[in-house]
Amino acid sequence: MKPFALVAVLAVAAGVLAAGQSRSLFQARHEEPRLVPAPELDLPGAAAVTEVAVFAGGCFWGVQGVYQHTRGVISAVSGYAGGEQRTADYERVGTGTTGHAESVQVTFDPRLISYGRLLQIFFSVAHDPTQLNRQGPDAGPQYRSAIFPANAEQANVARAYIAQLNGAGVYPYPIVTTIEPGRTFYPAEKYHQDYMTRHPRDPYIMVNDLPKVADLKRLFPERYRSEPVLARGS
Repeated sequence: MKPFALVAVLAVAAGVLAAGQSRSLFQARHEEPRLVPAPELDLPGAAAVTEVAVFAGGCFWGVQGVYQHTRGVISAVSGYAGGEQRTADYERVGTGTTGHAESVQVTFDPRLISYGRLLQIFFSVAHDPTQLNRQGPDAGPQYRSAIFPANAEQANVARAYIAQLNGAGVYPYPIVTTIEPGRTFYPAEKYHQDYMTRHPRDPYIMVNDLPKVADLKRLFPERYRSEPVLARGS
């Protein structure tokens, strides 16, 4: 749990619950979802059974939870990307000085879901790509919006998609998502894996992350899976 975020969430929750408005707390505290257009440029279906994509969009608990409920995803692992291996641990990353972002490595079957569709979900429900170095109650460069492409083809699709969405004026503000190639992903500590599934009544999860899964089900019903695919070894 994010210590400072927990205090903020509980303080807001106490006031809202006292007023008998628990539903409005959920609406006020998570990023506003929107169904953005599908990418005009996408990668063709591959013969490979698995491919990997890495996304950063605030606290990794919520991003992991969204992709664990996405059809075509084989696994989603919370971790860190953008910095060095020696600083890839929760306490150091939390200082905001390591270059890492809390990230999620998504292994997917390209025969069932494309990289572009994963991006569409990322920009629609997983986070708000117009917030600079923050998401919801969490602030700092470790919570930045970022894409860590596995290859040049993924990077090209991501760049074209951001240009497409900005050009269409989908959001009221410009997208600040960075594209950071050549970065290694490091899995997070075991206690961070499958956090949403294991702690569904955690106040942070209830306010900030469960609504994202509900948004996935509502906006992408054909992509939603009720049973999450859990991280290996957790």
